[in-house]
Amino acid sequence: MIRSTVRRGRHKVFIGMAPGVGKTCRMLQEAREVRREGTDVVIGLLETHGRPDTAREAEGLEQVPRRRLRVQGVEVEEMDVAAILARHPQLVLVDELAHTNGAGSERQKRWQDVEMLLLSGLDVYSTLNIQHLESLNDLVAELTGVVVRERIPNRVLELADEVVLVDVTPETLEERLREGKVYAPEKVAQALTHFFQRRHLVALRELSLREVADRVENDVPASVTPLRERVMVCVGSDAGSLRLLRRAARLAASMEAPLLVLTVQDPSRFLSRGEALQQEQCQQLCSDVGGTYLREESTDVLATIARVALGHRITQVVLGQTRRSRLRALIRRPLSERLQHELRGHNIDLHLISEPRESTRQLRDPPATAARQGPDAGPATAADRAGDCDRKT
Repeated sequence: MIRSTVRRGRHKVFIGMAPGVGKTCRMLQEAREVRREGTDVVIGLLETHGRPDTAREAEGLEQVPRRRLRVQGVEVEEMDVAAILARHPQLVLVDELAHTNGAGSERQKRWQDVEMLLLSGLDVYSTLNIQHLESLNDLVAELTGVVVRERIPNRVLELADEVVLVDVTPETLEERLREGKVYAPEKVAQALTHFFQRRHLVALRELSLREVADRVENDVPASVTPLRERVMVCVGSDAGSLRLLRRAARLAASMEAPLLVLTVQDPSRFLSRGEALQQEQCQQLCSDVGGTYLREESTDVLATIARVALGHRITQVVLGQTRRSRLRALIRRPLSERLQHELRGHNIDLHLISEPRESTRQLRDPPATAARQGPDAGPATAADRAGDCDRKT
């Protein structure tokens, strides 16, 4: 049986810090430009909210009639995906990506409708406010005191082919509010004293700028120097891991950098109860300091650390360092030295954190560990076998 393959449509998202920054107008303006170049464009769904400027930008663009639904005795209108697919334009404009569809709709969320259009090969322009991202929900609530109910998974933005930041200063947005360009006049005073307070707008603007900046950096080729610092710490299941993680967290905070906590575990071995507890504590501490915890299963610690560092565009790697005997130093180079050689040419700095002198004896494995077998042996981690002086799985 021959299967016909349909290319996935391209998704372009216009994102901003709050309603009123001009996302919808920008989307319509760009749509009009590509229409003049010969692209078949339709409006799948547009919310003007009574704004004359928005309505003017939509003039001359074909709009697919909405589907009408009756929800609890009230008639509502939603985007008619089936009608759009039947019309089959090249580009569809969809406003307010995070909207929740009315009861009785085929899909619960508008972003799911957009996904259907993309899978059918149609290109989509859509709009989104930064506070609707799922991962930012708690932070937005903390910053503004408003719990956003309509949210989209981060993967929707991550999968988008292009993200355009539509930005204005908080002062400009406040002026638009007072001029009645965002909400009806009777709602302006309440808006300015609640969600649209200056401090809220400043925080939301910073979130939107960071989100787009992170995306831009992720799109930069690996050969190009990263645009911002990114810290990764390699921890294991030993007693020094929490101290190492705290040092890395302080480094990340001083650089205003995201923190990635990596542990590499040999899949053929089981952790003792104490080791498992230590990893749980590391995960909890990682969460407490705002880091991201990543657990990789591998027998090749060196290659795994290098792969993760390059894949996440890390600029600073933090490793623990223990004392080694002269014999071991002669037999094999430490993991830190081998990792430095592995990452040469990638502009990644290594930070070696020594253990406190008084704890060195307690943290060093007994000589018989490597030869012991069985569940009661208290086995060392993969990193221990790679180099005892660098304990960082």
